[in-house]
Amino acid sequence: MARKARFDILFEPVRIGPKTAPNRFFQVPHASGMTNANPHVRAAFRGMKAEGGWGVVSTGACSVHPTSDDSPFPFASLWDEADVRAHAVMTEAVHAHGALAAVELWHGGAAAVNRTTRHAPLSPSGVPWMATHVGFMSSARPRVMDRGDIRDLIRWHAEAAVRAEQAGFDILYVYAGMGYLPYQFLLADYNRRTDAYGGSPGNRVRLVAELIDAVREATHGRCAVALRISLQELRSRPSDSAPSEAHEVIALLKDAPDLFDVKMDYSATDCAPSRFASEGSHEPVVDFVRKLTDRPVVGVGRFTSPDTMVSMVRRGVLDLIGGARPSIADPFLPRKIDEGREDEIRECIGCNICISSWHDGVWVRCTQNPTAGEEWRRGWHPETVRRDGAGSVLVVGGGPAGLEAALTLGRRGFRVTLAEARREFGGRLLWESRLPGLRQWFRVVDYRLGQLRRMANVSLHAESPMGPEEVRDFGADHVVVATGARWTANLCGANEIPTVPLVAPRVYTPDDIAAGVAIAGPVAVFDFDNYYMGSAISEHLAAQGLQTTYVTSAGSAQAWGVMTNEQPQVHQAFRRAGIGCRTLQVVEGFDGESLALSHVFSGERQEIAARSLVIVGQREGGSPLYDALRDGGAPVVLTGDANAPGAVAHAVWQAHRAARELAAAPSAISVRRDAPFAMRDLGPGREAAE
Repeated sequence: MARKARFDILFEPVRIGPKTAPNRFFQVPHASGMTNANPHVRAAFRGMKAEGGWGVVSTGACSVHPTSDDSPFPFASLWDEADVRAHAVMTEAVHAHGALAAVELWHGGAAAVNRTTRHAPLSPSGVPWMATHVGFMSSARPRVMDRGDIRDLIRWHAEAAVRAEQAGFDILYVYAGMGYLPYQFLLADYNRRTDAYGGSPGNRVRLVAELIDAVREATHGRCAVALRISLQELRSRPSDSAPSEAHEVIALLKDAPDLFDVKMDYSATDCAPSRFASEGSHEPVVDFVRKLTDRPVVGVGRFTSPDTMVSMVRRGVLDLIGGARPSIADPFLPRKIDEGREDEIRECIGCNICISSWHDGVWVRCTQNPTAGEEWRRGWHPETVRRDGAGSVLVVGGGPAGLEAALTLGRRGFRVTLAEARREFGGRLLWESRLPGLRQWFRVVDYRLGQLRRMANVSLHAESPMGPEEVRDFGADHVVVATGARWTANLCGANEIPTVPLVAPRVYTPDDIAAGVAIAGPVAVFDFDNYYMGSAISEHLAAQGLQTTYVTSAGSAQAWGVMTNEQPQVHQAFRRAGIGCRTLQVVEGFDGESLALSHVFSGERQEIAARSLVIVGQREGGSPLYDALRDGGAPVVLTGDANAPGAVAHAVWQAHRAARELAAAPSAISVRRDAPFAMRDLGPGREAAE
């Protein structure tokens, strides 16, 4: 199909200093969990985006020196020739598809406490980042940088720039955002210096300008130099000469870089979940930059709509459409727009499972795209599957896992029948996506159903419950069971181990809420699942006018939400809805009138009034259908939540793997192991940076 004319503007080339991007699609730097220890995994992951049409493909934060060590979080480095070789694998993969390769030169300053290298953290004025998330907390505090340290920092960036060019990068970033060292010089909270690098915005911007100059001079102008800058805090600060300090800083730097990459200051707002932020949510903060400079500007906003992208360009907000999460969900998003297939885009749902991957220190995961991170290791391509399927497959269960299994099996060439007991396909997402803020999660279902309905070798049957006899009578060559999991009414003790079901009047689980059971208030929600369900149900009940109290054994509401950037917004949502929040509490008893609670550490007991209790804790998988078929010797596979309950991303990944491997030859199920390059492998006389 031909590209729609209204999208032509997205495919115009854009000049970035000495380089030219072939189109306006710019995969901005984002964490992938793939460090220099996984060079081939990283290269395949980034190269896939270039194959999919992204005109610029960036790697993530890349340390310029051992004084910027973010361990245990995964980060890349450009410290020596071994690092150069590792990055060259990625740039070669990107260039093979005609895209530019960008690298984000990074120094964390006071935000990187150097747990492995044990260098003292650096800071403009010795001001630490007093993080409250356990993964970031540290007892180490930074030291004040002197003029020699500033000269070193500039030199480290220049040396890293030389290595970056050797590795094949076209665009070199200076990173003054997200609380890292150049940003710390920009923000008065960190920068209390009284020399030429502190005080006025003109002085505070000096280091950033010198870093840009040093990076450009180190590569003699052959590489483009980009500035990535956070503007959220600066825009909130008044200025004597401009509408805000952000305006003043951009005006001072307007001619310095070849490209501005504009963003927020905090992960929870920069990568806000769809539950709390809409597409294009950055615009109110970054909309002024393009008015102050003639340099191209790139920014993000979880853009998945081509019309929104066009609007951003035509209204002069952005020159290039930045993508991180959308480029993970669908690496082929640009190509699909170019080929008139925008209705086939696998749209990002904004669940932020990808971001949780970085917090977990692992390769990126994606709910929509189960091939993310598996391009090299398992040889999975997001758009193509080997067509080696022969015979018929019956998939029982039309939730996320069943839909993914049916889609992948259909692409392999099997004759697929998908049977769902309910009237509609979607499984758990039929109801979960109706909870406050979660509507975009139904994209998981919409995309798969849209693809399945186009496939002649797939038939969909709703309102088709299948028991063991019906499955045997159907006579498929293979059976995949994806019937989901069930919530239990089990309580949880102070030792964080689920106990036994609570037997009392008006005790419910999420399954009961989904079924439409009438709830009497006041209601308490006891959450020890710690992901979105407990907090979303609390909002759902409060919206019905019920007095709602959220109780959790963790130290904050939706404790695991810190991994997905939801935790701050959850507490804000509770406040707006008038939801009470009791942390570090477990339920000891419930009689239908009052709820007995106990503090998980002190054991102190208290009671609150409640006529209903919703327990959001343990889920159980398993399938009587699977057990009966397996015991009868039938070729059957159990997958998704029925196999092992988890997030939707886990269910989709399990189903994708099961479908890829069903009846496949062992040679088609290889799993490769990556390994880093090392200085000792590059020859004698080569030393790492000190």
